[in-house]
Amino acid sequence: MSRREAIAMSAAAAQAQPRGTMPELCRMTAVELAKALRAKKVSAREVLEAHLKQIERLNPQVNAVVTLVPEQARKRAAEADAEAAKGRFLGPLHGLPVAHKDLQDTKGIRTTYGSPIFKDHVPTQNTLTIERIFQAGAVPIGKTNVPEFGAGSQTFNPLFGATKNPYDLTKTCGGSSGGAAVALACGMSPIADGSDTGGSLRNPASFCGVVGFRSSPGRVPRYPTANSWSTISVTGPMARTVADTAMFFAAIAGPDPRVPLSIHEPGSRFAAPLERDFKGVRIAWAADFAGLPFDRRIREVFAARRRNFESLGARVEDATPDMSGADEAFKVLRALSFYQQHASKLEKYPGQIKAAVVEEIERGAKLTGPRVMAAEELRSKLFARFGEFLAGYEYLVLPVTQVPAFDIAQPYITEIEGQKMDTYIDWMRSCYYITVTTHPAISVPGGLTSDGLPVGIQIVGRHHADFQVLQLALAFEQTMTPRWPAIAG
Repeated sequence: MSRREAIAMSAAAAQAQPRGTMPELCRMTAVELAKALRAKKVSAREVLEAHLKQIERLNPQVNAVVTLVPEQARKRAAEADAEAAKGRFLGPLHGLPVAHKDLQDTKGIRTTYGSPIFKDHVPTQNTLTIERIFQAGAVPIGKTNVPEFGAGSQTFNPLFGATKNPYDLTKTCGGSSGGAAVALACGMSPIADGSDTGGSLRNPASFCGVVGFRSSPGRVPRYPTANSWSTISVTGPMARTVADTAMFFAAIAGPDPRVPLSIHEPGSRFAAPLERDFKGVRIAWAADFAGLPFDRRIREVFAARRRNFESLGARVEDATPDMSGADEAFKVLRALSFYQQHASKLEKYPGQIKAAVVEEIERGAKLTGPRVMAAEELRSKLFARFGEFLAGYEYLVLPVTQVPAFDIAQPYITEIEGQKMDTYIDWMRSCYYITVTTHPAISVPGGLTSDGLPVGIQIVGRHHADFQVLQLALAFEQTMTPRWPAIAG
């Protein structure tokens, strides 16, 4: 069965759903909704109410949306419908509900960063990404849950508690864009923004069976930020399908004169058709990426997906790049970033910040010039080696995460297949090693483990080859059957 046929069957089945189950509009892709809105087959208000109903039904079980603004959303949806009645549309995301990550400043909407310190904080301006989403015509419905200040890939904080995995409510959804991933998987929002330092777009996408795209630094300019020259963190799109992700990405990508790393190519580039012939394209298949330990359940699902890429006509070859220095470089640059962003908070709010954040700030404070310089040298050498490796292969494919979703009561993984993890982020190296390279990477649903937990396939492209990454992601996705968690209805 093709993906298109499966979606059509899913939509048809939704029409017969009894009251209290997922509304048909919530099952539609963002692309389908956008087309229906432009054709005036459905109104923005109808789309919004369907998603608000889904949030009301499911959010108490999963805790994905932590701030909801229904009246603001209804006002915006009414504005979208008024414009549509005049033959005008607000933008490419016209009338689409969107949930914003609670690390992104949103004008007039509470933004807490997952910290009790900011429990009543309402920003007076949007970040650039949020502003672009609004200008593209989307309807903001609220904020999604995050770990405190985004530290760690397990979404819980003392203000709102933990967000649960929709495939198994006893498991974590990952993080830090965990609430976003769950909102998507449950049909509570067709698109959601996120951000990624060590895997925060890719990890929760993998755990929750959705798509998360870490684009090249500068594709989606970050403003304002404490260090506009840093490549370690990016803002990006999440959705349920690759086509939805690309449509959303096209609306938020593009240069900004205030951001020095801006890539001078318009976001409209990503609205072009993604279809491509992959016959003869060389793919490096990294089942043993960087010699890292992988849970046997991850290995089983990953191994089974090789034939999907081969079915595209691609030449899939066992190969892994030399990732020497990636661990040291990432940890130094991460500590530096935490120090830049949060050191002043530690002084102002002693004893009120998550221990992991405090430890990162303290590590950042101890960094010396020689150590930072050494980390930059390691990163430079890694980038050169990685570029040489991808000169022979157009893509690198590896698992997104080293483990499936784990117990929600466990803050982080301490051991993988008998190997001890020294820090709270060591189990995320399959993601953050890629971060250091600055190459674009996407997480696409790759199936379920034997115990029913989603596993993501990570596709990495050449330097600045974001469009090409989306192309292979779409081709791979079309070899898979779409899934919904049972809780969605």
